[in-house]
Amino acid sequence: MPTEVKIPSLGESITSGILATWHISDGDVVASGQLLYELETDKITSEGLAEAGGRITLKIAEGDEVDIGQIVATIDESASESTSSKAGDGAGGSPAPAPEVAEQPMVVPSAVQSTSAPPAQSKTTPPAASEARPQRAPTLPPAVRRLAAETGIDPSMVVGTGKDGRVTKSDMMAAAKAKKESPAAPAPPAPVENGTISTVESMPAAPPPVTAGEQAQTAPRTQRKPMTPLRRRIAQRLVEAQQTAAILTTFNEADMSAIMALRKRHQEAFVKRHEVKLGFMSFFVKAVVHALKAVPQVNAQIEGTEIIENFYYDIGVAISSDRGLLVPVLRNCDRSSFAEIEQMIIAYARKAREGGIKIGDLQGGTFTITNGGIFGSMLSTPILNPPQSGILGMHNINERAVVLAGEIVIRPMMYLALSYDHRIVDGREAVTFLIKIKEAIEDPSVILFEL
Repeated sequence: MPTEVKIPSLGESITSGILATWHISDGDVVASGQLLYELETDKITSEGLAEAGGRITLKIAEGDEVDIGQIVATIDESASESTSSKAGDGAGGSPAPAPEVAEQPMVVPSAVQSTSAPPAQSKTTPPAASEARPQRAPTLPPAVRRLAAETGIDPSMVVGTGKDGRVTKSDMMAAAKAKKESPAAPAPPAPVENGTISTVESMPAAPPPVTAGEQAQTAPRTQRKPMTPLRRRIAQRLVEAQQTAAILTTFNEADMSAIMALRKRHQEAFVKRHEVKLGFMSFFVKAVVHALKAVPQVNAQIEGTEIIENFYYDIGVAISSDRGLLVPVLRNCDRSSFAEIEQMIIAYARKAREGGIKIGDLQGGTFTITNGGIFGSMLSTPILNPPQSGILGMHNINERAVVLAGEIVIRPMMYLALSYDHRIVDGREAVTFLIKIKEAIEDPSVILFEL
């Protein structure tokens, strides 16, 4: 009986998803543990692996919505067994059939063809493992194969950013864009015939230039595509936050001089000791923990008619990915060192890039930090991440003229924005919270000595 490939349970709140990519084709022989598909849900993207080896039959097409527990393919294990037995028969005396994966014959140079061929292998000698069971080249996702056919780009020449170095759709699109933007290669010189250059008539005529008006007529004006489950969930939660919470935002600014000088002074030793760079985010995480301890109302949340007070500090950090915005949670930040916080952030960023974020990575945060400054944002009003009661927005660092001790000086300044739920946090607490963060950023010794 064939082995059924089912969509596994990914959490109580996840009931369906989109089968985004098949990494194999219908009828392929797969091995146990081989990557089969990528599933996009409203929270995470997960990968499905083969539980058995054999010939696979696909029952769902790419882009179809599937339910948890639904059968998306079957694996005939007898096909794998028959393949193994045929390889064994070939070793025992009957010549094994040529492997089907060799689609193109190997071209042998004429100089090699003229030499004598090596003696044929004895029938009683068992063939090498690589001959009995040829390794199949990694199967490219259908989206990558389609782009390769459309653009003429060889995927093997593209640097993959996916898991285990796999080439993804975004890699192919970036390569195609780079190909379009690169200057056209110069025309090859005209061939020389009997010491003279051949006439221009022997060269193919260049196509007539396309006018801007013709390009406008041929280019599509609109494109319609369905929202991914993750994008739908993001939209739903943003609207839910706006409709259920009384969101208010207060602003302040922080002089980044002290942190920048501290990082510059200790960066080399920090990297050598911890093998990770000392970034701004670890300072802000520590500053948020310091402020949450001083103003615990911001670390609480409303559930029905009750207020839940949290005495732990799990801070969510917003990470942008090609699939949308994700907010993985850094656990126990009050007990974590600067190096541990930086390492957690880097690990989550890598998992988000490779689609490896799990549902448990996104749950249980008490407060969120989002950094729009990496995209150049000067000022924004971040939206709450329900059911949390506060979110801190970091912004771009710009040198500005400020008055310090009666003198106008130039300082690297950052605007800070705190959005909070006014149902549980009053203006006094919100302003106090933001001032605590400002003080900790402008004088890091407040964090280091827990003042």
